Amino acid sequence: MAVPDFLKPQFDALPDAPGVYIYKDDGEHEIYVGKAVSLRKRVRQYFDDKRPLDLKTADLVSRIRHIDFIECQSEVEAFLLENRLIKDLQPQFNMRAKSDVNFPVVEVTDEEFPRIIVTRDRSNKASRYYGPFVSASWLRTALQILQRVFKYRTCNLDIKEDDPKNRFFRPCLEYHIGRCKAPCAGLQTSADYKADLRRLTLFLQGRSSEVERDLEREMKLAAKERRYEEAAGLRDTLKALQSLRARGSLEDEMEPGVLHIDPKEGVSQLNDILKTPTPPRRIEGIDIAHLHGSETVGSLVSFVDGLPSRERYRRFRIKTVAGVDDFASIREIVSRRYGRMLREGSPLPDLILIDGGLGQLHAAQQALRSIQSGGAEAPTNAVAEADVVDATPPAPVPSAPVQMPYLASLAKKEEIIHTLDHPEGIRLPRRSPALRMLQYVRDEAHRFARHYHHILRRKRVLDE
Repeated sequence: MAVPDFLKPQFDALPDAPGVYIYKDDGEHEIYVGKAVSLRKRVRQYFDDKRPLDLKTADLVSRIRHIDFIECQSEVEAFLLENRLIKDLQPQFNMRAKSDVNFPVVEVTDEEFPRIIVTRDRSNKASRYYGPFVSASWLRTALQILQRVFKYRTCNLDIKEDDPKNRFFRPCLEYHIGRCKAPCAGLQTSADYKADLRRLTLFLQGRSSEVERDLEREMKLAAKERRYEEAAGLRDTLKALQSLRARGSLEDEMEPGVLHIDPKEGVSQLNDILKTPTPPRRIEGIDIAHLHGSETVGSLVSFVDGLPSRERYRRFRIKTVAGVDDFASIREIVSRRYGRMLREGSPLPDLILIDGGLGQLHAAQQALRSIQSGGAEAPTNAVAEADVVDATPPAPVPSAPVQMPYLASLAKKEEIIHTLDHPEGIRLPRRSPALRMLQYVRDEAHRFARHYHHILRRKRVLDE
């Protein structure tokens, strides 16, 4: 059905922004609360003649006499606000979400470095609980994003601040990708960790503006007292929090495409099928794009535990290859990327996926062998993301043996997986979680490469 005339002024007032919408009946009673990344687009769907409604939704729409909304800064905030309003207002059509029984909560444990747990068990009296929340999966997704801002730990280690063993502890992958400050290795104090955690719990209570004011005040004080490193850390946290506003949608942050499997299941099956030395928690995908031999570019996307880690994406403008030569372009990207990581001592990915067939796979293999033996370095005229040249002299490649990433390629159309152990190719069922995982990485690398390529093409047109 079309939007009724009496609702059109209220519908026209809806912004194209994240928020919560509230439907009321003719008695001004709240009958439904929902969240949206775009309030206008989401409410329009209820009145779309092309979308058949189930009986419950049709009944709801027939009773709507008034539309209220609360605009939010991001979909994360909308999710948190939706939960609070449902508990407070008890709308008739939010039947599943009205009861607190068996709904997930966020548990903050009573430890020197507390852990954050999504649970339905509230029996631990020493812990603090926040919620309840309507959707456990949505809550976990929101917490994954908030971990990038507040950098709380996700491990089960028993960490003590004054433990002398901390000095010899090697931080895990979460530290290297910027999601944890590694209190396990003595790199963060208990007081600093709990300050970050306090800001997270304020955010979960819907007090994001208070968190931002708190961060800005502490940042200015630290700068005034010449604690510049601390001020820079607070500034980065504030920027990360504000970036949620720019993204708006969790899909923009977490899901460039749609993966219809459990990511962890895909990673686990990849380990079983490819026989990788360790489960491929961190996967990097590489793709090449060009237009008739000009403006060749490469992309590198990074996935952690089956989900995209977009802050680690990289773009490469190919500098050392003339004409169309995908093999040489792949060798350049692999040399630049992993040669630099070896020199800097950064942890290498568990699996590198190349978009292509056996030829592209062998090109990547040649580059890895060369940098492992110290026979190749990133080209001196190589340009990294945003075309910024690093003028710092490279450190020598470490002489100690390094476990190099497992290599695989995925050919289009036939979707055959090639590895050095299986050059003849591995065929998996189309619904295989392992294949879907690799397709997800491959397609995201292709999308990212094409996007950069289009940027360069537009620049060329504007410059002509």
